[in-house]
Amino acid sequence: MNDRAAQRANALLRELSPEEKIYQVTAEMIFDTTGDYRERRNPLCGAYRNPGHFMHYQRPAPASPAEVTAQINEDVRCSIEAQPHGIPPIENGEALHGAQWGMCTNFPQPIALASSFDPALVERVGDAIGKECSAAGVRQVFSPVVNLARDCRWGRTVETYGEDVQLTSDLGAAMCRGLQKNGVIATPKHFADNYGFGGRDSNYAETGERAMRETVLPPFRACIDAGAQSVMAAYNGWDGLPCTANRRLLTEILRDEWGFDGFVVSDYCGVEGLREAHKMANTDAEAAALALKAGLDVILPFCRYDAVKEAIETGALTEAQLDVAVLRVLTAKFRLGLFEQPYRDPDAAQRLVRCDAHRALALEAARASIVLLKNDGILPLKQTSIKRIGVFGQSAKLIPIGANYSGPYGAPWQGADAPTPLEALQARFGDSAQILFCESSEIEAVAPTCDVNLYFTSILEGEGSDRSDLRLPSVTVKKEERREGGLIVDEAAQEITDDQERSILRLCKASRRTVILLQNGAPIDMTAWAEQAPAILETWYPGEQGAKALVEILFGETNPSAKLPITIPKSVGQLPLVYSRKPSGRGYAYCDNDGKPLYPFGFGLSYTSFEISDVRMTVSQAGVDVAFRIANTGVFDGAEVVQLYLGSHGCAVVRPMKALKAYARVALKAGECKAVSLHLTPDAFCYYDAAMVYGLHDGSHTLMLGVSSEEIRATFELTVRGGSLRPAQQTQADPRSAWETLAARNERSDRHDA
Repeated sequence: MNDRAAQRANALLRELSPEEKIYQVTAEMIFDTTGDYRERRNPLCGAYRNPGHFMHYQRPAPASPAEVTAQINEDVRCSIEAQPHGIPPIENGEALHGAQWGMCTNFPQPIALASSFDPALVERVGDAIGKECSAAGVRQVFSPVVNLARDCRWGRTVETYGEDVQLTSDLGAAMCRGLQKNGVIATPKHFADNYGFGGRDSNYAETGERAMRETVLPPFRACIDAGAQSVMAAYNGWDGLPCTANRRLLTEILRDEWGFDGFVVSDYCGVEGLREAHKMANTDAEAAALALKAGLDVILPFCRYDAVKEAIETGALTEAQLDVAVLRVLTAKFRLGLFEQPYRDPDAAQRLVRCDAHRALALEAARASIVLLKNDGILPLKQTSIKRIGVFGQSAKLIPIGANYSGPYGAPWQGADAPTPLEALQARFGDSAQILFCESSEIEAVAPTCDVNLYFTSILEGEGSDRSDLRLPSVTVKKEERREGGLIVDEAAQEITDDQERSILRLCKASRRTVILLQNGAPIDMTAWAEQAPAILETWYPGEQGAKALVEILFGETNPSAKLPITIPKSVGQLPLVYSRKPSGRGYAYCDNDGKPLYPFGFGLSYTSFEISDVRMTVSQAGVDVAFRIANTGVFDGAEVVQLYLGSHGCAVVRPMKALKAYARVALKAGECKAVSLHLTPDAFCYYDAAMVYGLHDGSHTLMLGVSSEEIRATFELTVRGGSLRPAQQTQADPRSAWETLAARNERSDRHDA
C-alpha cells in the first residue's frame, strides 16, 4: 500500500481537534434530498450515504446520471468548505449487482453470477459497476456479500455466491478486484457469520472456531488478499460477543493475523444494536466505546457525534483509541485521491452509465447464469414451428432483476431497452406468432391450443424475508413496503394470488409442451411437480438483459452452460444440506428420505454433449496438475464447467468427504476438442489439525474430476507425508475410491437404521 498516504494521514491527524476527529468516524444519511436538504445536512461528517440513492424518490422521472453526479459534487463541496482542514467525505452506497445510486446497469444477482463459475466474468462485471460508481462520485460500496449460503431458508441467499468456500472466495475476490480498479473501495460483508440456525438472518451464530476457520472466514480472507480496503461488521453475535464489538474478529483475526490495513464499518445501526438488540450497553455512548475499542472505525449510517463525544468525556473511550480509527479513515481518503480529485464530471457520467458496452456485458452475464435443470427433449424450441405461445405467471410481466438492491430508493429500476420476459417474446416474434398472456384460470382452455406454454414462477424472499417453507407460494400472500430505522431495503409491495404448484401441475397435464421458468434467488422445493414438468430452467434473477438471454436459450440461440452454486434439496426437512459434508457416524438420511438432493451442487445440463478423456495427474512439490482433453461431441456450440474436487481420509482430523478445489469453464464449438489443465497448490491439501494449527499435515486424498459434485469422471489417489505431496502407487484410482467406499458404508448404515 501507499506509505505516503499513511504519512499524510498521520500529519493531518496531529492537526485535528477532538471535534474533527469524532466527525471522521461518524456518517450521515438523509432520505429526502428535496427542499432544504443542504440546511438539514451536517457537512462535518466523514462519510455520507450518497444522495443519488434517494434523488429518485417521488419524482415523476428518474434523476439522470449527470444530475446525480452534480448533487454528489455539491455534497462533497459543502463538506470540504465546512471542514476546518478541508477534508472531503467518502460518499458510499450499495452495489450488490449494479451501482445502486440510480438507473445504472443492472447485472444478474450474485447467486446468478455464481452459476457462471467464471471469476473473469465476475471481475469484468465488478469493473463495470466500479466505473459507474466512480463516475458519479460514489467511492465506497458495501459489496460483495461473501457469507456462505449453507441454509437456503436464509432470505439473503440471493445476495451470495452460493454454498461453496472455493467458489465464493474466487468470485468475491474477483468482484473486489473489479470494483477497486476504479478507485472504489470494496467492502466485503457481513463479517463474519451472518445468520443462525434455520437460516434466520442476523441471529446468534453457534459456529465453532473450526467451522469458522474452515468455511466462514476464507472468503473474507480472499477478498482482503485481493485488495479490499474496508469490511462491514455483521449484526449478529459470535463467540459471546456481537460482531460489531468483537475484538477477536475485528482486531486479532482481521488485522493481527491477516494484516488488513483498511477500515471497518458497522452495518446500518449495528452500533445502536449493541444497546437495543444485544443488551451489551446501557447507552449509545457505551455502545460506541465498545465498538471503537474492539476495532470498528466508522459508525453507519447516522451521525453519532454526541455518543462518541460522551464516551470520551466519561473515559469509556480515550482520545488515543479514537485516533486509531481516525487514522485508518484518513489513510483511506488519501489512498483514494479524494484530496486531489474530490469531484466528478457530470457529462462523463452521463455518457458512461448504461453505455453500450455495459449493457452488452449484462446480456453476456445473463447468458452465462441460467441453469438448465431438466429437459425431456422439448428444448431448444424451433422458432419456425411456433405460431402460438401461452404465457402464465405474473413474473412474466416483470423485469427479472429481483426486489432487493435493484435500483434507487423508493423508485422501481427502469430501462427503456430492458424488457420483461413477455416483452422479449413479443419482440422476437413480432406478428409471426400469437403471444398470449393468460391467467391460471385459463390453463385448460388455452394451453392445449398452444405450440408451447411457459410458466414463470414468483416467490417472496430477500433481506428481512427468511423462509420456513421452500415451496412456491400457493396461497394469497402479500408483502408490504418496509421503511424502518437504518434499514433502507426496498421491499416493493408484492402480491401473489396464484396457487402456483397446482397451476404448474394443471399446465403440465393440459400440455406436454410446457417449460417452467424459475425466477428466484434461492432453491425451491419442486418435488410436487418436477417429475411432471417436461423442462425446467433456473433463471434466478438474470438482470436487466435477462429476459433477452432466457428467450435466446429457449430457442437455442444460446446454449445453457451454467451450473448450480448451491444444492437444491427435495424439501425443507433436509436442511441444512450441502455437498461438502463431513462423514456421518451413522448415515445421512431420514427414514422417509434418502438424504440425496433433488439437484446437486455443480449440476447443469446443456443442449450438447461433452466427453472427457486422457485424464492424467502429475505431482510435484509445486502442487498437483490434472490434465485432460474435453470434446464437444454434440451438434451445438457450448461450454462445460469441469470441476475438480478433493476428498480426504486418514487425516489427523475429520475432513470433508468432498470439496471443490478448482474448475474451468471451457467453451467448445461443435466437434471441437481442447486440452485443459487444472493446477492445485500445496495449500489445497492443507488443513487445521487437532491443535488448530494450519499446515500441510499427513493424510490421504482423492482427487475427483467431474461435471458436478455427483457426476465424477475420473479419480486419483495421493498422500501427504512429512509435508510432501506424493502420488499413490496406483495413480489412476479404482472406480470405488476411498471416499466412495466411505459414502457407501454410511448409506448402508442409514438403511439399516431405517
